[in-house]
Amino acid sequence: MKKIGLALSGGGARGVAHIGVLQALEELGLKFYEISGTSAGSIVGALYAHGYTPKEIFEIVKQVSLYRSLRPAWGAGGWLKMDGLRELLNKYLPDNDFAKLKLPFTAAATEIRKAEIHYFNEGELIPAVLASCSIPGIFYPMQVKDGLYVDGGILDNLPALPLSKSCDFVVGSHCNQVSQHFDATSSRSIVERSLLMAIGAITWKSKQLCDVVIEPPGLDHFTVFDIGKSKEIFDLGYKWTKENFNDSHFIEMLS
Repeated sequence: MKKIGLALSGGGARGVAHIGVLQALEELGLKFYEISGTSAGSIVGALYAHGYTPKEIFEIVKQVSLYRSLRPAWGAGGWLKMDGLRELLNKYLPDNDFAKLKLPFTAAATEIRKAEIHYFNEGELIPAVLASCSIPGIFYPMQVKDGLYVDGGILDNLPALPLSKSCDFVVGSHCNQVSQHFDATSSRSIVERSLLMAIGAITWKSKQLCDVVIEPPGLDHFTVFDIGKSKEIFDLGYKWTKENFNDSHFIEMLS
């Protein structure tokens, strides 16, 4: 049996689609050897690597309002801090240790001083996930040891590279689509779209390292802040994966 790796992209609330994708792939009988994730993908990936099932991960999303948990607190200099997310991760990832996970896991973050991507896969788990989620310009950069980190999506929004070194087959789950329809209604919407476009321009390199990329159409109808539409986003990821990858050819590629 091939060693199958799964890379999960960033995408804010759209990252709930990864849970639906995971549910569908598990129902196909897939077992993963290693997981990687960026930003929202790092949250889902860490929970999955800990041993939670996709259904349990979705229950965490429903039972613990991620909107409330991600609600930031003002820090020095007007930056926002992710204290709510830290509390959430402390509750559901109490070991806070990469070595205690049931599956090897990598979280991608960008070292802002060196302008380099960094792949965390050992030591403390929660600071690495927080670093991967630190959207620049909104959240305070995350200090981890001697490094200062922001969102991994800036340089690698679909971290397939670390998986390509240890896995025989890499599946990428990408949820950060850029809509073809756009109304410039506010400066915030223009900044958000510009950032998505810049991230998308470099993500194609990571896609080339994947043997299969699962990219459910329609996710671009949701914003990165649409956590209140979690059920719709989950269903879209689940149904599209079931409909398009439930065939013998796909299973044969993985055998």
